Amino acid sequence: MKNTFGNSISITLFGESHGAQIGAVLDGLAPGIAIDEEFIRAQLDKRRPVGKIGTARHEADAYQIVSGIFEGKTTGTPLTILIPNTAQHSKDYAATRSLARPGHADYTAYAKYHGYEDYRGGGHFSGRITAALVAAGAIVISALRDKGIEIGTHIRSCGGVADADFGDIKADIARLNSLDFAVLDSEKGDMMKAAIEAAAHDGDSVGGVLETAVIRMPAGVGEPWFDTVEGVLSHALFSVPAVKGVEFGDAFAMVNGRGSAYNDHYYISDKEIKTATNHNGGVNGGITNGMPIVFRCAVKPTPSIFKAQDTVDFIKGENSVLELKGRHDPAVIHRARVVVDSVTALALADLLTQRYGTDWLAQ
Repeated sequence: MKNTFGNSISITLFGESHGAQIGAVLDGLAPGIAIDEEFIRAQLDKRRPVGKIGTARHEADAYQIVSGIFEGKTTGTPLTILIPNTAQHSKDYAATRSLARPGHADYTAYAKYHGYEDYRGGGHFSGRITAALVAAGAIVISALRDKGIEIGTHIRSCGGVADADFGDIKADIARLNSLDFAVLDSEKGDMMKAAIEAAAHDGDSVGGVLETAVIRMPAGVGEPWFDTVEGVLSHALFSVPAVKGVEFGDAFAMVNGRGSAYNDHYYISDKEIKTATNHNGGVNGGITNGMPIVFRCAVKPTPSIFKAQDTVDFIKGENSVLELKGRHDPAVIHRARVVVDSVTALALADLLTQRYGTDWLAQ
């Protein structure tokens, strides 16, 4: 089972949705990186469900860092984060143990692990595990921010409602990172919330698109073939539950245009090389060009819904009908945005330290 991502800086995830604890191990961090525990808590709060648009499962996420720090800074040895699970309702899953929930990994997990997997709440496949990603990612986000690199994500669309476009990206990132429901247009945000609540009322769910921008990434990071910036980021982003597509820059719009419209023309301003447009999302030939990295993630509707659905009993080998009970999100997109920020930071930190050395992140 492959639960580790990264080469120079790596993260390993462990735990199950209804187990005693979940957690992560960060290895390869430079010694001397300051640990901002309040920032870690704030990032975890962004992932937590709120009101009618989230699940009724509320976890305190009272994390502990049990190795790899001393006197508030990283030691350079493996850093281990533990997060206890305290609000499990495991009995909700006993009756449907052998029913494949449409859109979930129940059947594929059974096929891979031969029935030995912890099926409760999705087990190791659950979105619950992303809490550990967020806690670990917060440490790396802080370190990147100290190097001038900032990451921000907004809900580009949800429930058929579109947010405003990025404008002043630096100011937009600062504002987005102060919000629990990350939109650039608050009125559109209210409309999205109404669409989520309407889906919940119908026992259904909605999805959407997240758009992320990264500023002040130096030019020259990435590899030309198998470890392109797009490839490494996509590898990390597709680990986020519900992400089913990734687009960099204006990738899909370009196919209906011409090169003359979508080539990014270069110019020099204050001795810096820039491009007049950013249709390629800050990457050329798999390598950063110094412009903002911009990409979008397609987030599917939450597969756990309260409508009757045709399925199979994969143990009995017969057709069946599933009617879910328990606590489920009518949308996860607003909670997933901080997870996207976190895996983006982990992936970029790995690329940066491969180019500049692991100590670079703490210098």
